[in-house]
Amino acid sequence: MSNENQNAELNQLVCREQGELIQKNSDQRPAILLKEDTCKQLIREAINSLKYSYTPYSGFKVGAALLTNDLKIYNGCNIENASFTPTNCAERTAFFKAVSEGKKDFKAIAIVGGKDGILTDYCSPCGVCRQVMMEFCNPKTFIVILAKSEDDYWIYTLEELIPLGFGPKNLTLDK
Repeated sequence: MSNENQNAELNQLVCREQGELIQKNSDQRPAILLKEDTCKQLIREAINSLKYSYTPYSGFKVGAALLTNDLKIYNGCNIENASFTPTNCAERTAFFKAVSEGKKDFKAIAIVGGKDGILTDYCSPCGVCRQVMMEFCNPKTFIVILAKSEDDYWIYTLEELIPLGFGPKNLTLDK
């Protein structure tokens, strides 16, 4: 890949700069989305949520920490069921807790997971969880943090994880 192509690709990414996570907006000026200490706090909360996972069948524990726009954190863990279909993911648990308490505006989510709660790889949200995120979040600005530790994580916007996603705006007459 040429340096010109690499630079163009880097201009599209969310990256860390001077302790802040930034994204290039349409004017190519950085806009602050989330402070790094907030990102690390969310990762710690997600890791802490692993201990509440109920996973007697797969042993794959997942924890999530969801940040509202008013900076409240809702934790979630995965909860398995013997018939599998009613199993609930950590991400949806966090969203449903928040929505059940009247929260509907969200800024970011951190997700961690691994067999027996050992974080050896990044744990990406399933398609159903991504669809729940589309229901309540702006895909261009909602941040998804996939972490192995506080110091080892990837950051995406929801739009990067579900391009051409279907959400409430698809059902309105004003497009």
